[in-house]
Amino acid sequence: MSAPGLPALLQQFFTAHLLGQGDASPHTIAAYRDTFRLLLRFAHDQLGRVPSAMPVAALDAAFVGRFLAHLEGGRRNSARTRNNRLGALRAFFRYVMVNEPALALHCQRILAIPTKRYARGPVTFLTEEESAALVAAPDPGTWRGRRDRALLRLAVQTGLRNSELTGLRRADVALGTGAHVRCLGKGRKTRCTPLRPDVAAVLQAWLAERGGPPDAPVFSNAKGGRLSADALQRLVARHAVTARRTCPSLRTKAVTPHTLRHGAAMALLRRGVDLSVIALWLGHESTETTQIYLHADMRLKEQALGHATPDGRAPDRYRPPDPLLAFLESL
Repeated sequence: MSAPGLPALLQQFFTAHLLGQGDASPHTIAAYRDTFRLLLRFAHDQLGRVPSAMPVAALDAAFVGRFLAHLEGGRRNSARTRNNRLGALRAFFRYVMVNEPALALHCQRILAIPTKRYARGPVTFLTEEESAALVAAPDPGTWRGRRDRALLRLAVQTGLRNSELTGLRRADVALGTGAHVRCLGKGRKTRCTPLRPDVAAVLQAWLAERGGPPDAPVFSNAKGGRLSADALQRLVARHAVTARRTCPSLRTKAVTPHTLRHGAAMALLRRGVDLSVIALWLGHESTETTQIYLHADMRLKEQALGHATPDGRAPDRYRPPDPLLAFLESL
């Protein structure tokens, strides 16, 4: 009896293993699904075989290595994203190794692919002026522009993750007194995030225009379905290009949906909100994750330095004594 092919194994992995035995969260399912969509498209381009006729043997360690290199080189993914995709592939091939012993050696070679080490750089975030320029970029005269403006305003204020934004339903938005949005985040944690009056008003106007049943997505695509992760990335990137025309400081920053999340956290931190509250706001498992924001803003460090001086006053910043010197310092 021949071993089942890739389509059967992949369907069993998602239905019987992840959804059935593992009871995996929707976020995990979506992340694994996106990984295999990328892998199968890459395999089709490289090997010339349709996914439904792809044998497991074609996806060997050498091919997976080329796919991971494509993620970093072709798609410009970070090493962290590359490692997350590799984690999804490892989960599948561990399942295959257990259920199809004949493929054990094939799977072991893939499982031996190491994760990539990477340096943790400083957090990139938007200032309030940069966030305002980004929110103002969509054209409010079009349906898409009104949708994008409502989405960006919500993202900037709440710091919702990419999947939380795209997965938001009409039933998850409560307006009126105590306006808030409710979402299911990482680790199956449900949290509610309050809305400012101006954000609640924009959402109310958008939902009135959007219509639809309670389970309809708040931010839909042109066909009425959920926005994909790639569509959200493109949406933010497109409006960042427009915003750079009026806000030059954006030209030095790579703006992604996650950059907006960092900006929301930094806005709270600058207003003196306690780190533990910010962790709850963002849905972090512990405050250790939230501490990255303490290292992101030089002004916070300068304030701490001021407390360390003998007279307790913050040291003055260096200011060039001449306009020409100031220009040279700014280069």
